[in-house]
Amino acid sequence: MSELDGVWAVDRLSGALPPLNGCVKRINGERGTTEFPLAPGMPFEVRGLELHYKPPFTMLVDKLEPQGGGYLGHATMLGREFGQFRLRRLNTMDQLKAQLVKHIDEAHAMEQNVLRMLDGMIATTDDPGVLDALEHHKVQTQSHADRMAERLEAHGASPSAVKQFGGVLGALMKMPLDFVRGEKAGRNARDAYATEHLEIASYELLRRIAQKAGDEETAQTAQEILGEERAMAKLIEEQWDTFTELSLREEGITV
Repeated sequence: MSELDGVWAVDRLSGALPPLNGCVKRINGERGTTEFPLAPGMPFEVRGLELHYKPPFTMLVDKLEPQGGGYLGHATMLGREFGQFRLRRLNTMDQLKAQLVKHIDEAHAMEQNVLRMLDGMIATTDDPGVLDALEHHKVQTQSHADRMAERLEAHGASPSAVKQFGGVLGALMKMPLDFVRGEKAGRNARDAYATEHLEIASYELLRRIAQKAGDEETAQTAQEILGEERAMAKLIEEQWDTFTELSLREEGITV
């Protein structure tokens, strides 16, 4: 086992390095990855105390020197130093908390995406009963997003703008299709049913990770949200006959 094996938090010290909040290096033997919350990982090879990045970042090399219980890092490009950082080894609880924050952030981004999806569904739904259910769930969904933002703040983090933008973009791309596609009632119900189960799965994972990380407040919040997501999924499930009739009626079919 190499002395560098493990998961290391990266703290920016000086130079032209970007903000490194949430950045970690995962090292196993001769391989490793520098990971950022908002971007894909950057793989590298471990050569002694040097980390040589793989294409397309081959011009980058991190040079490490022992310092206290961690390492002082020198970020270099084409052999010239442009910044310094510190590596701190993360223990199991630190890693658990980092995973918890990631899952809370993903849940928040998911709820933002669902809000935009519900806007599209509300705009293309004529049935009064279905419309009432969607508008009620939109209020719940906004509450879910707010509660996840609060849990991020409790951990000293903030929502990922990149993930939010990805969710908004996906919803905006979907909305024009909602207006032109046939069988809007049935397809909207299908999309909502699938989304509810994705949310249920996400909060089941979040609840369990929060419990292992000792964050009972987040675990309880996830449990309460789960109840509302399951209720919405059940409501849709009980209305499949209605959605089927509405879809066929939209196509001019009377059975």
